[in-house]
Amino acid sequence: MPSNKSVSDASIVQFTNCRILRDHQLQREDLWVREGKILNPEKLFFDEKGSADVQLDCKDSIIAPGFIDVQINGGFGVDFSLATDDFKSGIDLVSQKILSHGVTSFCPTLVSSPPSVYHQVLPQISVRNGGAHGAGILGAHLEGPFISKEKKGAHPEHCLRTFEAGAFQDLLATYGSLDCVQIVTLAPEMRRSSEVIRELTKRGICVSLGHSVANLSQAEEAVQHGATFITHLFNAMLPFHHRDPGIVGLLTSDKIPAGRRVFYGMISDGIHTNPAALRIAHRAHPKGLVLVTDAIAGMGLAPGRHTLGQQVVEIDGLNTYIAGTKTLSGSVATMDTCVRHFQEATGCSVETALEAASLHPAQLLGIEHKKGTLNYDSDADFLMLNDSLCVQATYIAGEEVWRQDVLGM
Repeated sequence: MPSNKSVSDASIVQFTNCRILRDHQLQREDLWVREGKILNPEKLFFDEKGSADVQLDCKDSIIAPGFIDVQINGGFGVDFSLATDDFKSGIDLVSQKILSHGVTSFCPTLVSSPPSVYHQVLPQISVRNGGAHGAGILGAHLEGPFISKEKKGAHPEHCLRTFEAGAFQDLLATYGSLDCVQIVTLAPEMRRSSEVIRELTKRGICVSLGHSVANLSQAEEAVQHGATFITHLFNAMLPFHHRDPGIVGLLTSDKIPAGRRVFYGMISDGIHTNPAALRIAHRAHPKGLVLVTDAIAGMGLAPGRHTLGQQVVEIDGLNTYIAGTKTLSGSVATMDTCVRHFQEATGCSVETALEAASLHPAQLLGIEHKKGTLNYDSDADFLMLNDSLCVQATYIAGEEVWRQDVLGM
């Protein structure tokens, strides 16, 4: 067997008998991995005269990029908006548990909280690669507190804030630090929001529009200043109206700057968005749809009372409400469930459903050169799935980090 040691001593793994999601299509090819990266087999054969050290038969599985969840408030009894002494062990638990649902990277999300919570929690969140310990952390998503009282949803009103004279300084004082922040959700109709959006964008932070009563022109202005995302489309915003479609109108706006794409999150759990609304959004702007779980601490737990930041929530089946109300408060659906529901509700292709949870969030965050695809030289974060899109195994950097128990299959 020809040696591949001239270039690297690392072993080469060849995944065979599989269908790979590449270039928006399931292709019957082998997947080659070395040192945590997807390898180009032609370069290996012709330039290095190398071959595989290990071959793995995937038994006709689908191989897709790992899922990326950019809005997850917690799960398995852990609430990211609660400042606790063992916060790090909580985030470790969630990152470990979501591997079984195909999530290989995520943005821990904090709902509107007092400044003291941000000051205590944010220094404990650090960007890190995934591995056997759990999914990678891409940075925090701060949902609020600069949002509309009218569309606060499950956010506690006493925590909400407005921008005063030194708008960006207000934001910095509230959060304490932006070092590990990846996304900020705010209401674009707020006075001085434009300068805040510009400042955040300048720092490479994704600005998302949500929990808002903005009209379409206010939303378009926010996008022109740098906003690129909509937080859980249809939820906590003005409903679509034919004379002023509000934030929803961004999906077909002709005022989006050239070369820019607006993405929008959708909670595809069968509760937050009617399947018809899911279909409307997807058909209007398919390349912008990003599946998010918006999962709360109760995900993975029995029905009953749990927390979401400063609030108590009740879980009844897949419904989660602020205790004593009928106000929806996040979801308990897992990402793989959202992918399956999205495909079933829209009738879209398997490829489209998988890319909404992988490629699109990677594009939103500007990391599609390394995550969200199986292109050569990208990170070898991928899933094996069956034809029903149930996750059978999860890999990070080419290493198996979770596998379905054969007895449970």
